[in-house]
Amino acid sequence: MASLSETRAETHVLAPRDYVISPDDLLDITVFDVPEMSRRYRVSPTGAISIPLVDVPISAAGLTPDQLSGAIRERLQNGGLVRNPEVTVEIAESRLHSVAVEGAVKRPQIYPVFGKTTLLDVLAQAEGLADDAGDVAVVSRGNASLRPANTDGDRDAEAAPAQVDLKRLMETNDPLLNLDLYPGDRVTVERAGIVYVVGAVNRPGGFVLTSEHQPMTVLKALALAEDLKPTARGNDALIIPPKTASSGNAQGTPVRVKDILAGRAPDQPLEANEILFVPDSLGQRAMRRAAEAAVQAATGVIIWRLP
Repeated sequence: MASLSETRAETHVLAPRDYVISPDDLLDITVFDVPEMSRRYRVSPTGAISIPLVDVPISAAGLTPDQLSGAIRERLQNGGLVRNPEVTVEIAESRLHSVAVEGAVKRPQIYPVFGKTTLLDVLAQAEGLADDAGDVAVVSRGNASLRPANTDGDRDAEAAPAQVDLKRLMETNDPLLNLDLYPGDRVTVERAGIVYVVGAVNRPGGFVLTSEHQPMTVLKALALAEDLKPTARGNDALIIPPKTASSGNAQGTPVRVKDILAGRAPDQPLEANEILFVPDSLGQRAMRRAAEAAVQAATGVIIWRLP
């Protein structure tokens, strides 16, 4: 699967100069040669910003970046703070003009978008998919007024969420799957189910369930975990369900792994978030302690995402 950095060129999103500042916008303001005033400012709910050494907040909402630059410049000159100030204002973040990226990505947050962008663009800004990402992204449409009208002049205000096959998108870069996104849209990358294999196996960890590897079974899980260790007590293994695991209780369903491997017992299915625990050749007490430790640590083990 191609990485996001391989499917897109670097782009830089800038607000148009006629963009109108709104409450809660994040602004990059630079006053040249005055470092104590040059930083990021959040526009307050009342539409103002407070600048160091300036006694009265400056109204920002309703102004363009150039207009706010002029207002700051005038305030600094009239207050005798800076003789000939050079001020620039850039939009760092706008909740009104943004796309939210959430779910199984490495850096979920809100990204500024002042025009059309694409699904791959915002996923790249989110630093790509998390290890437990599934193969589906859901795109929910937001503010219809910020999208272009269709051929009938309708902005489709009630557009239904769209589901995108991420694996196919990244393998083919299909433009039909690389949806156009607009301010107000939301992208949710669904998390894949994970089966955990811990204990006396050669490659313990969590294994992401993809469409190619479902349904998961004990035999498949052991193959992914690269088989039992020589000291494994395979016939004392447990399948620990998610609810039991989240409570820290080591109770589970006994499973005779060695008999399954030898063909003397039928293979058993594993569901998402279940733990297959294979104890080592220790005493019963030590085995119970190891099982409890496996339950506690299951979500902290390495997640293996298959190619």
